[in-house]
Amino acid sequence: MRTIGFAGLGAMGAPMARNLAGRGFAVRGYDIRPAAAAAVAAAGGVAAATVAEAAQGADALILMVVNIDQAEQVLFAEGGLDALPPGAVVILSATCPPGAVKALAQRVMASGRRFLDSPVSGGVAGATTASLTIMAAGDRATFAAVKPVLEALGTKIFHVGEQPGQGATVKTVNQLLCGVHLAVAAEALSLAAKVGVDANVMLDVLRGSSAASWMLNDRGPRMLETEPEITSAVDIFVKDLGIVLEAGREMRVALPLAAVAHQLFLATSGRGDGAVDDSQVIRSYHAINGTSPPE
Repeated sequence: MRTIGFAGLGAMGAPMARNLAGRGFAVRGYDIRPAAAAAVAAAGGVAAATVAEAAQGADALILMVVNIDQAEQVLFAEGGLDALPPGAVVILSATCPPGAVKALAQRVMASGRRFLDSPVSGGVAGATTASLTIMAAGDRATFAAVKPVLEALGTKIFHVGEQPGQGATVKTVNQLLCGVHLAVAAEALSLAAKVGVDANVMLDVLRGSSAASWMLNDRGPRMLETEPEITSAVDIFVKDLGIVLEAGREMRVALPLAAVAHQLFLATSGRGDGAVDDSQVIRSYHAINGTSPPE
């Protein structure tokens, strides 16, 4: 498995495609922004003008798109699936609802192609350093065939189940915790701001105590900046926590903390901050509590 089509060259997709090219895979990258595909070509890949061109003759087509609607668009409306040879693998690495992933997999496999439900975690940093956590679901033969590709992208690769949709379920649980951790970290720092504790001192205390979490350590410093660099936008968690709540409804599971966190991200987006770094969910707390970020 050496020839890889890649659709979706955003903040995470672009470094993933570059890493594949750097490991010797023949990568053909497609994005609606031609400059993104050109950047992959500069790293040793090939810029494809269409998703069908990226998929033509490929052993696998990786989809790192925004949502399930875009996945369906590139596969069915734009000819990505038809361009793949029989037996090639569609690898869906975007965060999507489990039920929708299962339905998409059925359509792909009915065409004579294979499917791996393979969401990732680790953010832009993990995509850049090829240290992603990958949660793959699909039959073992397909997983085994694709594993060398996944090993070029991540260091923690799990086969979480035989059925497409199971990978998406594992990612949904992951995003539940990430979103809640992020929102509660903002809540804690907002409380400190309200009572006048120096925010930097408070963050140092929390990061060195049993209250620490990966999200606090990573996002906490950016919560103290007024316009931090964007590594993942607020609207990503609006989408992902929406998927969490949709999964909860489908499975009749109560998820009250996820619901509250979703409302905080939604409020931040609703005030016009959907495109800013997701650490800025703290702005909702500042708005509620009458606090402000440090100067």
